[in-house]
Amino acid sequence: MRHFPSATAIALVLAATGFAVPAVAQDTAPVADDSGLTDIIVTAQRREESLQDVPVAVSVLSGDTLGAITSTGSDIRALAGRVPSLNIESSYGRSFPRFYIRGLGNTDFDLNASQPVSLVYDDVVLENPILKGFPIFDLDRVEVLRGPQGTLFGRNTPAGIVKFDTVKPGKTGGYAKVSYGRYGTSQVEVAAGAADDNGFSVRLSTLFQHRNDWVDNVATPAKKDLGGYDDIAARLQLQYESGPFTARAVGQVRVYDGSAIIFRANTQIPGSNDLVGLGGAGTEFERDKVYQDGINFQKLNTYNAGLNLEYDFGPVTLYSITSYWNGNFKSRGDIDGGFGAVFLPVSGPGLIPFQAQSQDNVPSLDQFTQEIRVASNNSTGLGYQFGVFYFDEGLDITSFEFGGPTDATPSAIAVQRQDSEAYGIFGSVNYAFDNGLKLQAGARYNHDTRDFVAARPVETRPPFVVSPNTPVPPQAATVKGKLLTWDASATYEASDAVTIYARVARGYRAPSVQGRLTFSRVISTADQEETISYEAGIKTAFLNDKVRFNLTGYYFDTKDLQLTAVGGTANVASLLNVDAKGHGVEAELQAAPAPRLTFSVGGAWNVAEIDDAGAFVAGCGSATPCTVLDPQRPGSPGIFSIDGNQLPQSPKWTVNWTAGYEIPVGDGAVYAFTDWYYRSKVQFFLYRSVEFSDDKLLEGGLRVGYKTDRFDVAAFVRNITGDKSATGGIDFNNLTSYVNEPRIWGAEASVKF
Repeated sequence: MRHFPSATAIALVLAATGFAVPAVAQDTAPVADDSGLTDIIVTAQRREESLQDVPVAVSVLSGDTLGAITSTGSDIRALAGRVPSLNIESSYGRSFPRFYIRGLGNTDFDLNASQPVSLVYDDVVLENPILKGFPIFDLDRVEVLRGPQGTLFGRNTPAGIVKFDTVKPGKTGGYAKVSYGRYGTSQVEVAAGAADDNGFSVRLSTLFQHRNDWVDNVATPAKKDLGGYDDIAARLQLQYESGPFTARAVGQVRVYDGSAIIFRANTQIPGSNDLVGLGGAGTEFERDKVYQDGINFQKLNTYNAGLNLEYDFGPVTLYSITSYWNGNFKSRGDIDGGFGAVFLPVSGPGLIPFQAQSQDNVPSLDQFTQEIRVASNNSTGLGYQFGVFYFDEGLDITSFEFGGPTDATPSAIAVQRQDSEAYGIFGSVNYAFDNGLKLQAGARYNHDTRDFVAARPVETRPPFVVSPNTPVPPQAATVKGKLLTWDASATYEASDAVTIYARVARGYRAPSVQGRLTFSRVISTADQEETISYEAGIKTAFLNDKVRFNLTGYYFDTKDLQLTAVGGTANVASLLNVDAKGHGVEAELQAAPAPRLTFSVGGAWNVAEIDDAGAFVAGCGSATPCTVLDPQRPGSPGIFSIDGNQLPQSPKWTVNWTAGYEIPVGDGAVYAFTDWYYRSKVQFFLYRSVEFSDDKLLEGGLRVGYKTDRFDVAAFVRNITGDKSATGGIDFNNLTSYVNEPRIWGAEASVKF
């Protein structure tokens, strides 16, 4: 049995060492002298500013921390918990990440799922889930903005933003990095740039990630069957600068071929959420073993072309950001997570009431965005920026159900077509007074339209599987939303060491449509979501910038929060609107107390609860022996109240900490760097149950090496404790779940040129 610190113990540790403020970077690159921590520049407000001056709860990942967590072929889920209040999980694996900030997120598994956390890649919003998993490579930094960001950024940002900024062209040079580890986990990352005296520059960035199949399906004679992948990505940027004019063209591609996520039947026994082995109660859970009879594969291709233009007129700069993304996707998995069924000669592990195999495809995804923005260039007095934004998306989805685990011909086919269009008009002004006070206010008018049609043209399953067993003719829905979102903030520089701020913001998520008709016969819709958020914080720097401590408290009230009731006997995803409220504290501490020594501690306490007496959902499927903890609605067996429940995938406590130290040796230094993440209990679904939950997770990493100005050679280990935690579940026909990544160790070498 695993033993981790209690919430009380963590609270005492945080009180003693200081939380880690929402606006302090988690980059603990050791310093070689006694000069203190370097200033951190962010673009959280679409202009370069010191992180300590921004009236937004924002954290930064860069340097040693970002390098450590991506050194083992990790995907975007590795960012989970590395800053306060951020969680990321997926029921698809390396594609389709689901983001949660301050508890707000969506567990929807359909391929048109809407999320309240927006991913912004070089100022371009990536809306569809298959785009949000684009690999992490050659990045300048990752910024996580918490709370509504609807004034200056894209769309659907009531919870916040995860913002990626790549390294841009302009310099000659680059780097090459190679790593190899357990299970054949390997990564090759190369980036190179060149610039001439005529304003032309180029940068090519490439990434190759690989892992061998490492999970043994004991139902087959092969030794290793599942878990492997090849993930390839590349980015080419061409830039031209001439006086006040800058143009940058970008092309990106990703090709993924590997396993979908591995579902595991009955990894819990009724009445417990402890992971158990294939032999059931009393047997040890083995992450590298499953017992399945289905087919598992996943293929994803995404492509991007963009053009960024800037012209500096002196008082203002004009920006134009044009981007087109295209993608296609195929994913098939053994949804029941086991072998056979109870009515067949062989089945297991545990009770498998019936077989379930499905596949989801995106034959075509097209996303086009255009933004034009004007921003003032002054740093004192009156500052402003305003612009327009346009979004257009076309999406086709095809879902298949198969009667047998290895059938090539589906017994049911459902199709969806979604066309979305949105535009926004936005502006923000600020004024910096001579006494250290800065006031800021902004607004955006949002207008969204979504046209949706779905049908089930093929249905050959028997009536006991789906009733009635007839095709479903096309159903259509159109949803529209519009809202004026806004924010207002005040920042006061009380001294060179202390800045305080307060912010209120209104956020918005466009209305949604859901139409997975492989089992259901009707589509569902959700009204637009509206959030009001209040937060206040203090940002400090002490001892000649050797210590930074930031602290934020917040409260939000969300009306018509869009959630998805997933799974159950019918294995459907149905949208609903509920009201929710949340509050919490986030903090970060970063320190360089001695030459070559740095550390950081970050933490958050988040309460994010449904506040809706009329909110009810079905409990676990009739074939799933789970223990629901919520009260049943009177006269409605199997229907439960979710009022007062903590939102799914929302831990109340998260803590992250890092430490780094260098010892000069020869022309370089021997160094050690460690990073850790702890989260408390999470529920997987809207209803609370004993089984579909995980009590806690603790993952850490260690990197030890030798580096000079050019070379770096290191050994590393990720998930050093070998933590085994369920990260999600499938509520369909048994206690199916999926788990976190295994322990990976290996070595890495890199060179700068």
